[in-house]
Amino acid sequence: MANQTIPESHLELFERPVIGNLATLLPDGMIQVNPVWVDYDGRYVRFNSAQGRQKDKNLKKNGIATMLLVDPENAYYWIEIRGCVVEITNEGADAHIDSLAKKYLGADSYPFRKASEVRLTYKIQPERVNAFGPQR
Repeated sequence: MANQTIPESHLELFERPVIGNLATLLPDGMIQVNPVWVDYDGRYVRFNSAQGRQKDKNLKKNGIATMLLVDPENAYYWIEIRGCVVEITNEGADAHIDSLAKKYLGADSYPFRKASEVRLTYKIQPERVNAFGPQR
């Protein structure tokens, strides 16, 4: 499937602290949906999680992901991104979660980190993008 980009009309959903809803496929074929902090680097939709969580296991098994962002002020302004995770890395992941903590909490560092956890950044290559609604 052809790679797609995020339309300019919906970029601001990634600039504001809008929660992403991440859908992944469980081993039994059921779908798991988790709220995640998310950003967009101009090429990839990125989120961060701890190694070993179920979403991590799901994505390492098949790499298929869908991300949905809905404007909390206008439910008719949303974007859905379907694609595959093309990279999972711990390189720079601590700095990434800290930047997301700044965006979502106004905190300089991620306050919920456990001493034993390994943070990972996931990059989703958008393959299909569906968007609805005008800018606010």
